[in-house]
Amino acid sequence: MLESILSDGLTISGFLICLLSSLVLGLGTALLARFKNRSTQSFFLTLAILPAAVQTVIMLVGGNLGAGVAVAGAFGLIRFRSAPGTAREITAIFIAMALGLACGMGYIALAAVFFAVIAAVMIALTLLVPADFGARERVLKITIPENLDYDGLFDDLFTQYLDAFELDQVRTASMGTLYELHYRVRLKADVPPKEFLDAIRCRNGNLNVICGRVQSREAL
Repeated sequence: MLESILSDGLTISGFLICLLSSLVLGLGTALLARFKNRSTQSFFLTLAILPAAVQTVIMLVGGNLGAGVAVAGAFGLIRFRSAPGTAREITAIFIAMALGLACGMGYIALAAVFFAVIAAVMIALTLLVPADFGARERVLKITIPENLDYDGLFDDLFTQYLDAFELDQVRTASMGTLYELHYRVRLKADVPPKEFLDAIRCRNGNLNVICGRVQSREAL
């Protein structure tokens, strides 16, 4: 059942079966990536076509996995050279590549089983994980004058308004007259963000305070 359909060599019928299988699985991967998630039309089309492209590359190099992975991997990840992708988008890219590799070697049934298992796990996790998971994670940037000691300066406020906090980076600004403190924080569930920011502004002399959502960074 899990044997390669190309064990007797590459034929037109075998190539067409692999190509159609790649397109169907690619479309399934694209739909899976859009499940309760926003994505662009170009990314959707990329995921739908990528397995077929990878499969063709593998066939052109005669089943040489080393050369095929090198070429297909470069093609598959070129999108992220100019536009950083989210973790989910990168995962979808690798799933599409894996499906293309399996189809390129003729393991259609194996590719279908792999897709079915991955799809079931991803859908289950998407439904089980709360929609607001990570919604209280923030990247906090606070500007203070150089005459203030930043070590422990906001600890009492952080204890009052936050569940967790971590100082990531400190750098100088404006010719050394200011410090920029970069934190990763998690707001308490019942804390209005405006109240928290107002408390910081009273402490730092009403200098710049920036509080934004965590994007691709690891959550606390």
